Amino acid sequence: MEHIQYPLPWSPSGNERYLSVFRYGSGARKAYIQASLHADELPGMRVAVELKRRLAELEKQGRLTGVVELVPVANPIGLGQMFQATHQGRFDFASGANFNRDFVDLAKLVAPHLEGLLGEDGPSNVSLIRRVMTQALDQLPPAQSALEGLRRLLLRQACDADLVLDLHCDFESVLLLYALPRHWPSLQPLAARLGAGAVLLAEDSGGQSFDEACAAPWLKLAAQFPQAAIPPACLASTIELRGMADTDAGQARDDAEAILGFLANQGLIEGDWPAAPATCCAATPFAGAQYAYAPHPGVVSYLQPLGVWVEPGDALFEVIDPLSERHSVVHAETRGVLYARERLRYAQPGLWLAKVAGAQPIRQGRLLTD
Repeated sequence: MEHIQYPLPWSPSGNERYLSVFRYGSGARKAYIQASLHADELPGMRVAVELKRRLAELEKQGRLTGVVELVPVANPIGLGQMFQATHQGRFDFASGANFNRDFVDLAKLVAPHLEGLLGEDGPSNVSLIRRVMTQALDQLPPAQSALEGLRRLLLRQACDADLVLDLHCDFESVLLLYALPRHWPSLQPLAARLGAGAVLLAEDSGGQSFDEACAAPWLKLAAQFPQAAIPPACLASTIELRGMADTDAGQARDDAEAILGFLANQGLIEGDWPAAPATCCAATPFAGAQYAYAPHPGVVSYLQPLGVWVEPGDALFEVIDPLSERHSVVHAETRGVLYARERLRYAQPGLWLAKVAGAQPIRQGRLLTD
């Protein structure tokens, strides 16, 4: 195991911050796994603890046939952001920006440097593109903020990986995955191993989130250079490890084993491994997800448990104003799984309170919220 520490730019004087990368194994293929890019989403960190232990064991046994890079704390900036004893790890205090938005568009960055260089040999093109990606990121002007520096470091570390897993969680949630539609067949064993309750697919969900910043450039470059053989060389997914309070040790061990089993599927670990379950939840379009909002302020009471199947018209939650006693019930507008709920119990303007994964698209444009 190799422990690499990258200093973050613009760290306060006398208080340097570092991005820590743990590298295991060797070989031609590479998996990159990071946890808690939203720094107050802690289940990923807990799973990373188990991954560190198990990867060290597998490396000692000589069972790693590729490189696995693990970043247990992907956001040292947000990890230190506390306000009145409450962790604030989703948005950068300095800029107000979401930590998992606006990563560099690698396709746009490298396309001018690839003109006339790509041919009909897919593996050669992949090697060339990855080399140009790392060089282009290294040659960018100095980062103008700690956040910009962090985003570049994370993308620089992941852009040459065959597999990228970004470990997050929702407020209260079933386990779910986000991915590109064409990646779903390859990711289905991972979803099955993890026991996912929902999988949301989008070609471009808006916001340039980390997983799409890693995977989408290959699709964009293939479209821009149709005469060249450019395979989708990076399989990427965001994994929502249930809710923010779900840091149970036993569950973290099970999730880590599920991820390791998938790495074995991908040829990065050798030896016997339990087969992935034969059944898995269905994938649905991210555009089919209903975000349910309250019509007025008040105390929220949920009327359905997480993971339940709902039909249009089923009551999701009620809101009661404690002074006027105004009472509203919000219903499902689509058929699907109630996969996430807000952890706060007082309705505020613009704050979604429940999400339902439906099979029919009902939204368009930018699908991600901040």
